[in-house]
Amino acid sequence: MNENDKKILIVDDEQDVVRWLSILFRENGYQTEWAYDGREGFEKAEASPPDLITLDVSMPRESGIKMYGNLLKSEVTANIPVIMITVASPKLEEFLGRLKTKKAPAGFFEKPIDKDELLKKVRELIG
Repeated sequence: MNENDKKILIVDDEQDVVRWLSILFRENGYQTEWAYDGREGFEKAEASPPDLITLDVSMPRESGIKMYGNLLKSEVTANIPVIMITVASPKLEEFLGRLKTKKAPAGFFEKPIDKDELLKKVRELIG
């Protein structure tokens, strides 16, 4: 890896998803770090801000929705693009309504994730 590589923080409670995303991103030139719940993810994002975060919506201990709200409240993390990932299929408007925030996530993907569309969105957001 060279020092210009962008870092992506993967936050998901499913180890297989974390492994799959990590391999996908590393094979495409990105560094990866991961967390298995929203609390751990937020702590890592504040301690060493990534260039982008992929965030599962439904996780035990602390949900992606709660973590997203915390990210927006922190000066350190408020401007990091977030791609929300979910196994459920709620309409984006309903999901955003539950967040009670004015800033929408930079992307929204349902599992199973279309890797080509995800990579296209990541490149659009961080190069």
